[in-house]
Amino acid sequence: MALSLPDAIEAAHMGHPDFRVGGKIFATLGYPRDGFGALGLTPEQQELFVRSEPKTFVPVPGGWGKKGATQVVLRTAKKTAVREALTVAWQNRAPK
Repeated sequence: MALSLPDAIEAAHMGHPDFRVGGKIFATLGYPRDGFGALGLTPEQQELFVRSEPKTFVPVPGGWGKKGATQVVLRTAKKTAVREALTVAWQNRAPK
């Protein structure tokens, strides 16, 4: 799904696959463990996704989470919600 976004590439960071645009990470798989992903959202975006799908989107603990980093529980994730969140995270990192 992430690779379907324009100019997205797959790389790795700290032993986890990640997805980048313009050299910036917008999504990661396997964080904090298998069955999870993480997205680079703004705090406001995070709040909206957590409120709409609280069993799927969870703030990353600590300072990163306060800045918008959001975990995705893949077991409960709906494709449409993940696609929307991935697109938002991609837009946050894509060159203007």
